[in-house]
Amino acid sequence: MNSSPARDLVWPWRLLAFSLILGTAALRIFYFAYSCPLDLAPDEAHYWDWSRNLDWSYYSKGPLVAYLIRAGCLFAGSWSQQVLSNEMLAVRLPAVLCGSLLLVSMYVLTVQVFGREKLAAFVVMLALTLPMVAAGSSIMTIDSPYTCCWGWALVLAYQAVTRGWSWCWPAAGLVIGIGILAKYTMVLFVPSLALFLLFAPAYRHLLFRPGFWVLSLVAAACCLPILFWNVEHDWVSYRHVSGLAGIHDRGGIRWLGPLKYTGMQFGLLLGYWFVVWATAMVANRPWKQTDDGRRYLWWLSAPMFLVFFGFSLKTEEEPNWPVTAYLSGIVLAAAWIAEQLQSPRVLYRRMTFTCLSVFCTLGVALTVIVHHTDWFQPMMVKLSGPVTRDHPMPLRRFDPTCRLRGWRALAAAIDRVRRRLEEQGTEPILAASSWWLPGEIGFYCEGHPQVFSMGLALGDRWSQYDLWRPNPVLDAAVYEGKTFIFIGEANPRLYEAFEQVEPPQSVVYRENGQPIASWTITVCKGFRGFAGIGDSKRF
Repeated sequence: MNSSPARDLVWPWRLLAFSLILGTAALRIFYFAYSCPLDLAPDEAHYWDWSRNLDWSYYSKGPLVAYLIRAGCLFAGSWSQQVLSNEMLAVRLPAVLCGSLLLVSMYVLTVQVFGREKLAAFVVMLALTLPMVAAGSSIMTIDSPYTCCWGWALVLAYQAVTRGWSWCWPAAGLVIGIGILAKYTMVLFVPSLALFLLFAPAYRHLLFRPGFWVLSLVAAACCLPILFWNVEHDWVSYRHVSGLAGIHDRGGIRWLGPLKYTGMQFGLLLGYWFVVWATAMVANRPWKQTDDGRRYLWWLSAPMFLVFFGFSLKTEEEPNWPVTAYLSGIVLAAAWIAEQLQSPRVLYRRMTFTCLSVFCTLGVALTVIVHHTDWFQPMMVKLSGPVTRDHPMPLRRFDPTCRLRGWRALAAAIDRVRRRLEEQGTEPILAASSWWLPGEIGFYCEGHPQVFSMGLALGDRWSQYDLWRPNPVLDAAVYEGKTFIFIGEANPRLYEAFEQVEPPQSVVYRENGQPIASWTITVCKGFRGFAGIGDSKRF
């Protein structure tokens, strides 16, 4: 069969888009294997520790991230060890895969809604310039599988609604359910889809057909592991999430919260892209828009943003919380930009093209800078100023990647202390002052030792480490008389818990003479336990 000329034009754009996706994935893998100066982020190391203890769910999140990291280590752990002498590449490999699949979903979604392969390729190119997309494709946190699942849920749900493909309803429900296993906010996809159906007259009847309810039931069934685990653990995840959301906070309204929230989102999208997204949302508001495809994109974007806008009145929020609002939002924004580039006003077209070029270039530049801040350190040193008492590590004010640096140096210092104690006939136990330290220590220390968190006894919140039993905080008798290597700032409660505490040792990590990170290592002997905690099980 001879293909038509119009059909032939499809493949150049597909080839371009998929070449960019695969090329970028290959570049990221090469970067991690051969030129990455960054250690695992604390969150990544924390989830890696989860992957060593697979379970139905965990204290603050579902189990998906742990299983993906475990799979990455099984698949590529040996290769990563050969190349890097650790499993960092294997840990991050699922993030690269999820990021690539997300871009494919955005391409497919654009073609579904607009039927334009050129626009779909433009969406992929635009997404590749956004630092938040690059971060989600590089750092293995819950956002990587979460955004990937949201992207494919958009594709499958749209196909089910507009094409009537019955198998897409349970498939979309399965993808939504898997996404919930990564991040609980995936559940907001279902009411967002329901709102679209409710306010789209052509599809309103689908709310009363089996498909939508099959989607909902399949998604709910996927949540059963989280449900069963929480029943056994006194609903600790619900308590944690409701605390983050400020549901039980009896304090007053944070009147400046929405302003701060909007400002964070403005910064996350480099200002310009937030304005473009907001303008596209206003231009395509569903009560004025007659195109159901655009309505779909709007309803699967706006509710997520508005939910967290509302929560900002009660709680402090992280910039990435509403990130999935921008997936269908980027597609809608790209279509809006394409329309502006066709404006009859020459000056307006040129201004739009100039802004587009400038901020795409800026996004790529920022992505390169974040991946290799060491190249730009001299300039940052000038901005941050000299080391002072108030700013002992000034670079940390300007370089967000500092929190991903120096962990191998800390582990080497801990290993030296471990060897000294072992030569003296003592097998030390490792413990840290907060939940975000044990994963880093366990990952980079020789032999991947078990590391406990004493944070609960020292004023930190509950964490997964307090649920793994036995542990020194809640099961003191098991560790009575033991010697600990404690990492973190000691306080009086720590001294009270041991018979003898050696003078602390400071570890300062420097690059080019600049202090980047510092920690304190303390050898504590004769563990006695923490008074007033005992067998407390209150979460």
